Amino acid sequence: MEQSQTDRNPKTQSIPPYMKAISGSVGGVMEACCLQPIDVIKTRLQLDRTGNYKGIVQCGATVYRAEGVQALWKGLTPFATHLTLKYALRMGSNAVFQSAFKDSTTGSLSNQGRLLAGFGAGVLEALAIVTPFEVVKIRLQQQKGSSPELLKYKGPIHCARTIIQEEGIFGLWAGAAPTVMRNGTNQAAMFTAKNAFDVILWKKHEGDQTVIQPWQSMVSGFLAGTAGPVCTGPFDVVKTRLMAQSRDGGESKYKGMIHAIRTIYAEEGVCALWKGLLPRMMRIPPGQAIMWAVVDQITGLYEKRYFYSSAAL
Repeated sequence: MEQSQTDRNPKTQSIPPYMKAISGSVGGVMEACCLQPIDVIKTRLQLDRTGNYKGIVQCGATVYRAEGVQALWKGLTPFATHLTLKYALRMGSNAVFQSAFKDSTTGSLSNQGRLLAGFGAGVLEALAIVTPFEVVKIRLQQQKGSSPELLKYKGPIHCARTIIQEEGIFGLWAGAAPTVMRNGTNQAAMFTAKNAFDVILWKKHEGDQTVIQPWQSMVSGFLAGTAGPVCTGPFDVVKTRLMAQSRDGGESKYKGMIHAIRTIYAEEGVCALWKGLLPRMMRIPPGQAIMWAVVDQITGLYEKRYFYSSAAL
């Protein structure tokens, strides 16, 4: 019994950050391939100032009829690359932060420490990965038409180079402030909620030598992914507007995060700050479900191989 308690000590059974990073990157690829059309629709709805799109279905159908089915996967390369790098950094850095916030005596992690670790991981991913990749993705997604020769941006690399040439290197970090607020808040809530749902629903603790089923991971991940979009909707809309506007010599409509919030509210009403919420709800919780199903299985295999074998010895 004493050996069993020692083996289950969270201080000695923590999964290393590199395994969390690997599992997150694989989960990101799966999520991107499955949910890219929802992300395209969300971006088009958020950029629609004149009411051309009446809803998710009508927007998707309009894009399909006018630009072809491939248009629903516009920006997939930067989106998939972005998710792969983002989840690797998110999962790995969160594991590092959690280790730093653990009690040095007991090895336990408080809810406050889990929130801070999640927020830190969100801020880091926002600055290092999310902002420049989303700027490129959104510039590609907002282009309408199916003829490449008529499009300003020919692809992700060309888009990034054009932005740098016209707007400077910091053009790739347009909308960084709302992105930091969105991702920091999202990850603080998500990691805390995912752990809570695993414990409440499945009695699963990291390092407890049990592996939950993929459908259980999907339920926990889906539920954990629901709160963020509602809380961070205005940050996401402002982020998209700031990233989409080109500053190649002309006057920028939005001067920054606060100015954008005030302008959108004054011109379009408070509901405009939650534009694209439904497609976000259709994308983020299912995306978290897919990602966590992959992550939990990979980390579960690691637990089985290394924690079980060490316990047997």
